[in-house]
Amino acid sequence: MALADQQCIPCRGGVPPLPRERIDALLAQLEPGWALTASGHLLRSYEFRDFAKAMAFANRVGDIAEEQGHHPDLHVGWGRCGVEIWTHKIDGLTESDFFLAAKSDRAYRS
Repeated sequence: MALADQQCIPCRGGVPPLPRERIDALLAQLEPGWALTASGHLLRSYEFRDFAKAMAFANRVGDIAEEQGHHPDLHVGWGRCGVEIWTHKIDGLTESDFFLAAKSDRAYRS
């Protein structure tokens, strides 16, 4: 099953972040453009023709986040929307972070 077809699982804390080996394996399954930040977050910037399209995309990602109960940081500017994802309760990455990243990619393609 594709990452985008998986459902995010709410993290209640008390679980360790994914090890780097697993992060690298999951990162390889995402579309190009995703990067691991120095803070250990997933980050991708999507390009648009104008501010309105960037905001519309941010709203689509926001709707997905609400549906999944997993909320990224969104960075909107003229012609771009950055999506930054990590599991706040453990200050690290879980598989659900990769599911949300893949769902963001799917929203961008549609």
